[in-house]
Amino acid sequence: MEKRTDGFLINKGEHDKDFIFGTRAVMEAIHAGKDIDKILVDKDVNNELVKELLAIAKQEKIPVVRVPEAKLNRITRKNHQGVVAHMSAIQYASLDHVIEECFSKGIAPLILVLDRITDVRNFGAIARTAECAGVHAIVIPEKGSAQINSDAVKTSAGALNHLPIARVKNLYYTVKDLKKMGLNVVAVTEKTDRMMYGADFTLPTALIMGSEEDGISDELMGQADEYVKIPMVGNIGSLNVSVSAGVVIYEAIRQRN
Repeated sequence: MEKRTDGFLINKGEHDKDFIFGTRAVMEAIHAGKDIDKILVDKDVNNELVKELLAIAKQEKIPVVRVPEAKLNRITRKNHQGVVAHMSAIQYASLDHVIEECFSKGIAPLILVLDRITDVRNFGAIARTAECAGVHAIVIPEKGSAQINSDAVKTSAGALNHLPIARVKNLYYTVKDLKKMGLNVVAVTEKTDRMMYGADFTLPTALIMGSEEDGISDELMGQADEYVKIPMVGNIGSLNVSVSAGVVIYEAIRQRN
């Protein structure tokens, strides 16, 4: 257990994740403005205090996941009261603010949208490349995305401390909003014959990358303005998603420079 300068007791759990446990302790952390990645709540606990916590979390747009008690017991053996909150390793950014700032400076935004990228190390590697290349922000969903913890920060070589990360409730509506703001949405997928060199990345651009297992979801594919793929000549025919992201990002940078 580590005592921070702000007075909160932060516990180190499995995989070195920071967390707070106990219903009132988590509520106090929210009221104090602490950045919380998500709250895990015992699926069988539904007392008045937990209901109050759920209402606060909804108001503050903090993801809540109902889990079996056994999952909470694996995180901590102490009296968690059915509630454990994972602290965020970063402070999330406002996507609207990032894009408005780009346009105000006369810069074409380059935004990376990650759909169902759940592996922490892949996410960290993508963030490292994105920060080095000058990507303006990465967008992730509240649910179904890699947890931004100490492992992710370490894999990113600290890039997550400098690169704006926007966490949104729904990627579908966020991509629709990006289109309304004038961004060209480009889905990187093997389900097309068009090579990435045919896209004009000098335009304000949102790149969508999907998971290695499932690719980009159908609803996001339906919102894309263009579909491009990375050329493949080998026998395997696929790249790790962090490598794929790097290839496409640097094609965008090549065009812009």
